[in-house]
Amino acid sequence: MKNYFSLKMRKRAATGIISVTLIAGLLLTGCGASQTSKPAETASKGDTIKVGILHSLSGTMAISEVSVKDSEMMAIEEINASGGVLGKKLEPVIEDGASNPTTFAEKAKKLLQQDKVATVFGCWTSASRKAVLPVFEGNNGLLWYPVQYEGMEASPNIFYTGAAPNQQIVPAVDWLLKNKGKKFFLLGSDYVFPRTANKIIKAQVTAMGGEVIAEEYTPLGHTDYSTIINKINASKPDVVFNSLNGDSNVAFFKQLKDAGITSKDLTTLSVSIAEEEIRGIGAANMKGQLVSWNYYQTTDTPENKEFVKKYKAKYGADRVTDDPIEAAYDAVYLWAAAVKKAGSTDVAKVKEAARGIEFKAPEGLVKIEGENQHLWKPVRIGEVTEDGLIKEIWSTEKTVKPDPFLKSYDWAKGLSN
Repeated sequence: MKNYFSLKMRKRAATGIISVTLIAGLLLTGCGASQTSKPAETASKGDTIKVGILHSLSGTMAISEVSVKDSEMMAIEEINASGGVLGKKLEPVIEDGASNPTTFAEKAKKLLQQDKVATVFGCWTSASRKAVLPVFEGNNGLLWYPVQYEGMEASPNIFYTGAAPNQQIVPAVDWLLKNKGKKFFLLGSDYVFPRTANKIIKAQVTAMGGEVIAEEYTPLGHTDYSTIINKINASKPDVVFNSLNGDSNVAFFKQLKDAGITSKDLTTLSVSIAEEEIRGIGAANMKGQLVSWNYYQTTDTPENKEFVKKYKAKYGADRVTDDPIEAAYDAVYLWAAAVKKAGSTDVAKVKEAARGIEFKAPEGLVKIEGENQHLWKPVRIGEVTEDGLIKEIWSTEKTVKPDPFLKSYDWAKGLSN
């Protein structure tokens, strides 16, 4: 997919790095905008700034997206309790994308044209993101997208706070080839993310001497995996690389266990299952299986200990945090910091101010890459434990620069065409 950034935008120097930790610290001491700060220019009449929240609160993706909405609301409430942004409180306008790309596009248009929000935090599936992308570009809106995805995109109207493929898929495949075997069975939901992800995986596996022995897709919400499980049994892969999304994961892993197949018999690595999904699937059905993300509830940072404590205090001791939940929380604080730096909610000014902003996030220090509006992030491979959490078994030593078009990999040539 064509990169939306102009050459002029690519060549502009970063405007410097500002720590969101400093911004949050100022907010927490009750400091609002200074007397000399410029007033917000959009969606900020009266004492509030309207911001949109757009997730699937119903349908097959609600299993994942409701908790992401909760995280964004928590961040908004924290910021409001600390004085707001530019001296104004944030006013969330919540819409339900209902697990339907067309509905996502309609709701995005409403948020931008009728509610006139300053920004939107939302989406999960790449199908929903692709559906709203022309709405945001056509209306000069700003979306903060919190989920790992397939890459091959960099819209000037989207900030991507989840992983690019070189921050999740590519290192996971490399680790699996070195540690689990060469024969891959690819299983995914039938939409843009799994199909593009598998295109990347096939190129990488082939270039590294492995073999993709099967590639299967099912519709979102599909629940009968007996035929595919039979194919897995017959083909005897070393690894099932799983990019199913939503409720389908519940069905697949329960039926896999019912067939007598556990992690001792077969390695699966999933890129859309985190702690929240494990709650729905059942830890007993996933114990020992692998996942690849940038953050886990068990991630050992001071910021994460505080984040988990606050999230559980607000939503219940039985609730869990996970990667998209954390990335969504980060997004709200990153946007607030960019607005404070810009002295305005104007989209162009916020985008310029956001270049190079750093945040001591629960996952570790992250930074906005000005060239493509993705984050520098650590990469972590984890193993599901019997209590439904994820134990980190491998990680990068440093944060990884986002490379959504995989330009740094020779084997990836032609993938973006």
